[in-house]
Amino acid sequence: MRVLVTGAGGFLGQSIVRALHGRGDEVCTLQRGEYPALSELGVVINKGDIANKDTVIQASENCDAIIHAAAKAGVWGDYQDYYRSNVCGTLNVIDACKKNRIAKLVYTSSPSIVFAGEDEDGIDETTPLPEHYLTNYQRTKAEAEELVLMANNDELATVALRPHLIFGPGDPHLAPRIIERALSGRLRLVGNRKNLVDITFIDNAVSAHLLALDALQTGADCAGKAYFISNDEPMPMADIVNRILKAASLPAVKKTVSPGLAYSVGIAMEAVYSLFHIKSEPFMTRFIARQLSRSHWYNISAAKRDLKYEVKVSIEEGMQRLQQAMNESSDVG
Repeated sequence: MRVLVTGAGGFLGQSIVRALHGRGDEVCTLQRGEYPALSELGVVINKGDIANKDTVIQASENCDAIIHAAAKAGVWGDYQDYYRSNVCGTLNVIDACKKNRIAKLVYTSSPSIVFAGEDEDGIDETTPLPEHYLTNYQRTKAEAEELVLMANNDELATVALRPHLIFGPGDPHLAPRIIERALSGRLRLVGNRKNLVDITFIDNAVSAHLLALDALQTGADCAGKAYFISNDEPMPMADIVNRILKAASLPAVKKTVSPGLAYSVGIAMEAVYSLFHIKSEPFMTRFIARQLSRSHWYNISAAKRDLKYEVKVSIEEGMQRLQQAMNESSDVG
């Protein structure tokens, strides 16, 4: 296949590009910046903004499928900025599929779109979306997923994947944030340390996207549906945090704060940042407080059934690979 990958410069996007290229697909990319690693692969590079419709249409010409992984992520920021990237960008991808007669669209969604601030213990895709969100990221990703699934028809088959907390070598989000807070002395566990969370090793997240791409066609079981993706190994949040710290050769965190205090601090910081129009991300928000103190793990039976998804790399092996990559990076440094 000839596949366009949007957000190809990101952690997940680059990994998907490498996997597609490695198995012999012809790959085109669309990303905002320059990424030498992509150029070295010899794939077709398109540099541009996902919010520009003409750019997306041009980048996807002669493609058979699109994997739409581009998004503005984060827990803080103006709604319009998130809307522009996540909703308008997705509308442009859908329009490009129609304009260029592309038959397959795999969309990278997020399990956060169902998170209402309460425990999520083994929920599945029948769980309804909440009426209110704690972040503009959640809200706009939910809007975008709905657009993608509604676009499924006899000419365009669509599917949405919700990979949960992707980690691994090269991760610019989960592990670095935990490590940075530990080094600054601001890392705390929130709550009683018993809330269960599942994460997803990067190779498993990539595999899910390729499986969805291959399974997707008009009338397929997965067409028009969303799927949770994870490592299917829920464990206490404290264990995950401390495994990442161990991989970075840092001591385990033991200090805790109550969920109520963390949430109150989040409210206060959001108020201050809003009042003074501060663009940087607060170290605590209502969403972060709830995510750290609540369970969020998912029933992935549907992905196993319809996509033939299976976990290839366990969390234990994934952490070992993360530690090895960190050690190698430290040696080079």
